[in-house]
Amino acid sequence: MTDLPEYYFRVRENGAVAFRVDTENRQRRIEMDQIAVINIKNGEVKPHGDHALSESDLAAISDWMAERQALLARRDIDDIHRAVDYLNITTQWVQSKADDEQLENVTDALLLAMHDLRSVLVRKKADRLIKARERAQD
Repeated sequence: MTDLPEYYFRVRENGAVAFRVDTENRQRRIEMDQIAVINIKNGEVKPHGDHALSESDLAAISDWMAERQALLARRDIDDIHRAVDYLNITTQWVQSKADDEQLENVTDALLLAMHDLRSVLVRKKADRLIKARERAQD
């Protein structure tokens, strides 16, 4: 049997449930003792029940949180790159395949979503340019 990690994190919507993994028992069974509930969004770590978290527990939880936040950030940007691909595929569909009824069904929603996105992107781009110009003048 391969060595199991000392901790296991069951991912949930806003974080995870942290378990300490134990295989050093008389029956040689895998036991998982819940030690904490983690909220990744606000960084809160709540010990489970009366459990007191050790320094190694807190270090493992902190490491997991950092790795999880990095993974979620990579997924976010990957989702945005996929959205760009979907926009391109949608453009090709509109140009080459969509019939009038299909276009009538999606045009207003697409136009509003694209207008909203464009407005936010233009505003954010202007903010970045202004900040860059201010930094250059300092």
